[in-house]
Amino acid sequence: MIGQGRYMLVLKGLGTTLLIAACAVIIGTVLGCVFALFKISRSKVLNAVAALYTTIIRGVPMATQLMIFYFVILSPLGMNNAVLVAVIAFGINSGAYCTEIFRAGIEGVDKGQMEAGRSLGLSWSQTMRRIVLPQAVRTVLPTYTSEFITLIKETSVASFIAVVDLQKACDNIRNATYNAWIPLLSCAAIYLVLTLGLTKLFAFGEKKLARAYRK
Repeated sequence: MIGQGRYMLVLKGLGTTLLIAACAVIIGTVLGCVFALFKISRSKVLNAVAALYTTIIRGVPMATQLMIFYFVILSPLGMNNAVLVAVIAFGINSGAYCTEIFRAGIEGVDKGQMEAGRSLGLSWSQTMRRIVLPQAVRTVLPTYTSEFITLIKETSVASFIAVVDLQKACDNIRNATYNAWIPLLSCAAIYLVLTLGLTKLFAFGEKKLARAYRK
């Protein structure tokens, strides 16, 4: 596998995978925060918008969403950068799942915390930012970690719109060498190391956050 520049192809593919996942999780986090607030708001319109978003995105397979964004929505508008389209599609998809994660985290905080903050003269937004959200973060971190790791694995379908990510790079090597064993097993091993490493990293972060919170 490591010969004739093939290792560079794998490294570039890995870099593309990480780029898509990192950018998408940022977009997903922002969207998740916004739509989670929509879901817990008193506005029926905002509730309906958030419900429609999460229902559609969570109910349609990621590969189908990706191709719709590329071939139906963005390509006709002149956006032919497949990596950028993948970032947008995965970000919007992740946002729907983050919405439910964050909503559950916020609603899991005792309502008395909000009432206590308001009784101290804090506004709704101040109470949310200073009291509720810090507690919600600790609650949702394990699930949020799982979402990020799932997102990294889901990026393997980016090759459906001709993105040369890790999966596609290894598949190209398979086609060129007529050898499926080494490229595909190497691909699986890289994904496994990546996800296990991130799991350990986030677990370490959770422990640090828990210690800081106890102080």
